[in-house]
Amino acid sequence: MLDCKKEFFSLPADLCYLNGAYMSPNLKSVEAVGIESVRKKNNPLNIITTDFFAPVDELREVFARLIHSTDPENCVLIPSVSYAVANAAKNIPLCSGDEILLVGEQFPSNYYSWKKLAAENNAALRIVEADRTQDHPVKYWNEKILESIHSRTKIIAMPIVHWADGSLFDIAKIRSVSSAYDSYLLVDGTQSVGAMDLNLKEIKLDFLVVAAYKWLLGPYSAGMAYYGERFLDGEAIEESWMNRYDSDNFAQLVNYQDSYRLGARRYEVGQSSNFIAVPMMQTAIRQLNEWKPSEIQAYCKHITSTALQTLSSEGFVIEDAAYRAHHLFGIRVRPKDDLVSIATKLKAAKISVSVRGDAIRVSPNVYNEKKDIEQLVEVLVSGD
Repeated sequence: MLDCKKEFFSLPADLCYLNGAYMSPNLKSVEAVGIESVRKKNNPLNIITTDFFAPVDELREVFARLIHSTDPENCVLIPSVSYAVANAAKNIPLCSGDEILLVGEQFPSNYYSWKKLAAENNAALRIVEADRTQDHPVKYWNEKILESIHSRTKIIAMPIVHWADGSLFDIAKIRSVSSAYDSYLLVDGTQSVGAMDLNLKEIKLDFLVVAAYKWLLGPYSAGMAYYGERFLDGEAIEESWMNRYDSDNFAQLVNYQDSYRLGARRYEVGQSSNFIAVPMMQTAIRQLNEWKPSEIQAYCKHITSTALQTLSSEGFVIEDAAYRAHHLFGIRVRPKDDLVSIATKLKAAKISVSVRGDAIRVSPNVYNEKKDIEQLVEVLVSGD
């Protein structure tokens, strides 16, 4: 099992940071390469033709390794989840009466494009909500999703881990059922990829998108997307010169090309060379590949399990471990507690978490230790 990796980060010593689902801290190595990359442009002649393409190709390789994909050419740099989702939505044919299935309260970037697409095509937008009155609400939620997939379900767009409380969706089962109806399965992995394993050799997604600034430990305004075979002949929302065949031949750029570069690169954002963000993302993902997301998930389970049992015995509501992530989970307070007051106390104690809906969202990573979770428990149990 991994040991604590706090020394790889520069978090303040007096801060108990349990808020990776909000934003990750920089690795020291990522900070260093970011500063080096900023300085490189002080002399523009330091940036040569191969710098426009080779680093992004290397980024595809390390990201493909992270998600166990054999198709790095189908992995592209994107500026945001909404950008990647818009490209996917543009390329799925819908008919009147078709259905788009979403889960309740999923992140807006994976909602608005589908709402618009449904309205434009007279399709139905079906949202499967959680039912918190159930004994195991996430188990029941997964069952409702599976029961909701039918012959008119054209698109299923959802996360693996719910951003608000860590509810865990059984993507493997959902893929199996959706495949029987030839439905597109489009997954937002922003709150999961990097902290838990995803194997695209085993679960053949049509689309995956991951923002970099959370569990990929990378910079803001960057991320990666994977487009499966059904998208490879599609139409992008923009036409970047870099995405065309032979675009690395600068002397011949005026000889316009109708053909695109290999794989899904037509969907890559313009100016994808991004001489600062790309090396930072490379560095971060290489470190994740070394640590292994499955080991990160196991470490988070190790440092949280005992403390969460204590909270459950004290009357706090936490989903059963089988139906939530270990790196991101929601804690629902007791009836006697005031959520606002507790949040104020946690902030005063320099414990950084988030409040999302009716849950205190806790999201540890390898820079945390058991004592961090114990500190959280102490404040929560003391009440408001």
